[in-house]
Amino acid sequence: MHLFTPNHVSLIAACYPSSSALASSGPEYRPNAQDLSKLTYYAANRPGKINKLGGELEKRVKAGCHKAQYGNVRARASLLITLSVLRALAVECRRDISLLSPALVACLKVTLDSLSSDLEVVARAASVFTAWCTFTDGHVIEADSHLARDYLAVLRRFAQLSTADVKSVDHELRNRTRLVGLAALTGAVNSEALYCSSNQYKPQASIISRALLFHAMNAELSVLDECAEAIKSNATSIYLAEFRSRPVIERRAASIHAHVDGESGPSSSDVLNTSLRALQHMVQHSNGAQMGLLMQATFESLGNLKVWEKLDQCRWLAQKACEWAQYQYRYAVPTRLVEQLLLIQDSSICTAQHRALATMVPTVFTSPVPLVNLSTSDIISNLISLVLRRVSIDPQDALLPSLVECISSLGTHIYYSDQIQDLAGELVSRLVTVEMQGVTGRDKEHGDRRRSQAIRCLLAGLLGLMRAADGSQVVSDDKNIPQNTPSFSVPQNNDPSQRPPSHLSRRTRVSGEVWHETLSLLCDGDFSVRNDYAHTLVDYLRKEIPKRGDTTDENGVRRSRPLVEGSPTHQANSIGILLYGDSATRSLHATHAYLFILATTSSLGISFNSTPSPAYSTSGDIPSIGVTAPTPQNESGPVHGHGADPHGSSPARKSPGLLARTRKISNAQRLLESVPEKVSAAASASLSDYALILYVLSAIHEEVPTRGLLVGLPMLMALHETTEVEDGTTEASKQRMKVIHELLARVWLVLGRVWECPELVDLAEKALSTMKAAPTLPSLPEFIPGVLRPAQTEVRFPPIAAEGAIEPWSNVNAEEALAMLVSSKSVQEATGLDRQGLLRRCSAKWTVDMALRDSADRPNNHRMMEGGSPLLKLSPALMAIENLSLQSLTRSVRGVGVTDLRDALEGRAGASNPALVRRPSVSTLECSPSLDLRSSPLGLTRSRSRPKKRAVTSSAGEVRDVLNRLGIGKQNGSSLLKASFQ
Repeated sequence: MHLFTPNHVSLIAACYPSSSALASSGPEYRPNAQDLSKLTYYAANRPGKINKLGGELEKRVKAGCHKAQYGNVRARASLLITLSVLRALAVECRRDISLLSPALVACLKVTLDSLSSDLEVVARAASVFTAWCTFTDGHVIEADSHLARDYLAVLRRFAQLSTADVKSVDHELRNRTRLVGLAALTGAVNSEALYCSSNQYKPQASIISRALLFHAMNAELSVLDECAEAIKSNATSIYLAEFRSRPVIERRAASIHAHVDGESGPSSSDVLNTSLRALQHMVQHSNGAQMGLLMQATFESLGNLKVWEKLDQCRWLAQKACEWAQYQYRYAVPTRLVEQLLLIQDSSICTAQHRALATMVPTVFTSPVPLVNLSTSDIISNLISLVLRRVSIDPQDALLPSLVECISSLGTHIYYSDQIQDLAGELVSRLVTVEMQGVTGRDKEHGDRRRSQAIRCLLAGLLGLMRAADGSQVVSDDKNIPQNTPSFSVPQNNDPSQRPPSHLSRRTRVSGEVWHETLSLLCDGDFSVRNDYAHTLVDYLRKEIPKRGDTTDENGVRRSRPLVEGSPTHQANSIGILLYGDSATRSLHATHAYLFILATTSSLGISFNSTPSPAYSTSGDIPSIGVTAPTPQNESGPVHGHGADPHGSSPARKSPGLLARTRKISNAQRLLESVPEKVSAAASASLSDYALILYVLSAIHEEVPTRGLLVGLPMLMALHETTEVEDGTTEASKQRMKVIHELLARVWLVLGRVWECPELVDLAEKALSTMKAAPTLPSLPEFIPGVLRPAQTEVRFPPIAAEGAIEPWSNVNAEEALAMLVSSKSVQEATGLDRQGLLRRCSAKWTVDMALRDSADRPNNHRMMEGGSPLLKLSPALMAIENLSLQSLTRSVRGVGVTDLRDALEGRAGASNPALVRRPSVSTLECSPSLDLRSSPLGLTRSRSRPKKRAVTSSAGEVRDVLNRLGIGKQNGSSLLKASFQ
């Protein structure tokens, strides 16, 4: 050694054996232990010398690598010893590892670039890299661009080794090579260098994930499950240790060897187990933002590996990613899956990546792994946009069924009671827009096909969403379809033993107000849309529609609770629901109106060129056809606190676009004007349409029998009247009338069975038995809820062979059937009306115009205000009394509105009772909303104002008498009512 050799160089040189002993220092190739301890002590106590030590070691590594490439044994041995010295310095100088990092990583890069085929050298380099990863905090990478570049190059080298396919018959050599690379990558996964910086996370994650996914995606699904279970049961790896759980000072770096004497070589399952464990740790240690970057890196890796075709492995990967991620960051997995679908939505063809991503989304949602912080509204909005985009590209796109499944699966995660109703409202809003405006595409020739397919996709997703929320299995529900036999019957589908298993759900059911927007699809111009919607509507009637007051008896037949069994409050409540109607009743009014239009009109479909009729207001919701938008209020019956519809109290729905709403109202007006007085051969409905009408009416009378009876019987009588035509009609008209008579007979049969009226059943069966010749109602094809099926074709009326081919038959006499039904004791008990009252109500004049007006959500003066004082149990008798001090009773709970602002501006805000002061600027006492569909809407107009001194038609004694009869007079010697009425 030269006299003037620097001390740090002398300490490093002393660690090597003599030149003659270098070749024989194997197989360990270890530095001199005593001299190595001197070197590490020197470096630990003099951090300023670490940079010089690193520079000297880097020179030795470069020289050793250059000579070892040409087979120099001594140079190779010296290189192995140098790597051991580097590892010892990294372990002992862990507090100042950042000073050694540039030289150490540079040495590793040179070594791997030069001798990547030498497994022993690579294993020694991997051991050095793992030690550095164990103790570094990662900040030095972001600060030093050269170090970051070298570090990523080292990662790429180890990633290549982990997927190396050694050209040798020795599989153990290949597995050892891969394990060495995986060991180094695992060190990086457990290092702070990966997670400390968001800027450095993505490039590292891209390199590491590709290497780890290579093994997972090329393994069989059964092997993946076995390895995942092994990882779960054994938290400690046999090859590696987890470092991030300990402080830096307490960590111990793993030592990696190419082979241990006496041990058998690793198997392919060991390699897979190691890669899955590293992948699990990477997912577990990532936060929310990093999970998003990791998912993006995963998509790129799957594309580079060309493994999107392996759908089973993709689904397994998505589920495990959710399971391994931290609880609060699991939402990133499905969110990124949907966002990735949006990024590639413009592709003209459905690729393997589309199919894989679309199958991964429902896998995540339907897995038992809980998800939090998931924005379901954003996800369903993105999925709907994706559906519409794919439809605009190709109406028969192969991705559409999978996207429908994605929408349906979103219903399995419910975070608040109104979630499904809100999601359904979003679907319905987009459904109405598509119905009225269609879907724009690249070519204008298939606009109707795109529109119909988009509607069918959204309907299937809507039904699947509701089914998934209840945990129902996907089974056919078409048990009530008409058969081509004279003894037609509608089996009950209410037996719990015949229903698909489901769990109890506390979610809010989709209200009739939300569903009302879709009812016009019953009269759509495309039969495939009408068919799918009719089945969706039946499913809604059976499982979603509010059924307050309905119970199920031991025979599985739905009944409304008899009024005599309830308290006076319950009796009044039930009468109020039946007479005034809740959201379900109003939806039934509209349903019967559209069914009548479908059965009789000659003009189905949407007219896009029509202009809005001036008789409609475009400012309100579409259910209020011909009625101005009402003031939002909760539904309530005549008795305070018991008449509210629990399913109609959610916030206002999102309204579709103004253009779509205008067109929808205009189309409703056109349909209304096309309803004929008598049925004719010009009607557009086919045999399949009449079968669908029967299917819907049967479901109504089975699921909501009382409401269906009071709402539907007048419509049945009106439909029967349309078939009463004079002699001399054409054979085509007779053919259609015969089908309507069969439809009515089968509905009467359903009514007789539901209400246990044997006389009516016998009457209907006797009439059906006289039917000899076709046409008869066809059977409906099987319908699988929540699944996008191919479009169904309709069964049309057969051509008439000759004059007189339509044989007459003894159809059901509607008046006789109605008399039997209203005489039924069960009907009278359920409705609370006697025979004359039922006969009066059911035989009343019915028109489509009236039904649509009854379906409007309008304020009812006979209903009490929600949230009012419990003392205000005022009956209609009290409301009829002229009383200007009524507002004083609710002053404590009344909200502030426009009237208060007007009063304040006009100087009347200081009055204790605004109703007793001078008249307002505009009087609305004589204004009422227009309910005539064929007249212009009545706006708010000035009318005769109230005189300053209004005559009181009732004395205070009359008011007091009414209050006393109601039991809300004086209480405990003092009353809130005393000040106002005494």
